[in-house]
Amino acid sequence: MIENKVVIITGASSGIGEATAKLLAKQGAQLVLAARREDRLKTLQQEIEQLGGKAVYQVTDVTDSAQVEQLAKLAQDTFGAVDVLVNNAGLMPLSKLNKNKQDEWNKMVDVNIKGVLYGIGAVLPYMREQKRGHIINISSIAGHDVMPSSAVYSGTKFAVRAITEGLRKEESVENNIRATIISPGAVDTELKDHITDEEIKQGIGNLKAMDAGAIARAIAYAVNEPDDVAVNEILIRPTAQQ
Repeated sequence: MIENKVVIITGASSGIGEATAKLLAKQGAQLVLAARREDRLKTLQQEIEQLGGKAVYQVTDVTDSAQVEQLAKLAQDTFGAVDVLVNNAGLMPLSKLNKNKQDEWNKMVDVNIKGVLYGIGAVLPYMREQKRGHIINISSIAGHDVMPSSAVYSGTKFAVRAITEGLRKEESVENNIRATIISPGAVDTELKDHITDEEIKQGIGNLKAMDAGAIARAIAYAVNEPDDVAVNEILIRPTAQQ
């Protein structure tokens, strides 16, 4: 059940993270919200509290392991547990390899891979002590199928899948820690705004995207299953997307 679970959400200031926070709050979760934009976090916290929900926030850069560890500590200190981590923060500056956009490659590796690892590393001590927990990592359809311009982004999302499966095999049986990969297709979020190649950005913009609520509902489904049921992987895309 979702009610009273303590849920940390990274990338909570918009898109999938924001939609997930609102949905889980309605279902009784106690939320710890993280992102870099404090104004958006504060507004989201206020909206949740006005609806009768419980939420705290911390401005967090997921590429800084110390900040992520403080986030997990905030959850424990405020609510007394760390039940669920939604590793949602991510970047998608698509480009072809011949453009040699090394700064963008490095940012994707730092956020999409290291950020996920730092989140896992921060919450595992609490979850192992509790002998229960749930880590949900947001991958992508691009983590299953590589397209021109997605080589590096897909590489980071393939890595998320591998990391999550390794986590499952290491922690699920012994410590009752569930691991879930959610792989969205085209979603109407700010991810496309990171793309600096205008031709690619326009092509992405022409896709018929899902509302972020579709992914929030998938996350809620996985969280809501009883502790002895692990939903390990969900692929979800617009019906019209190939």
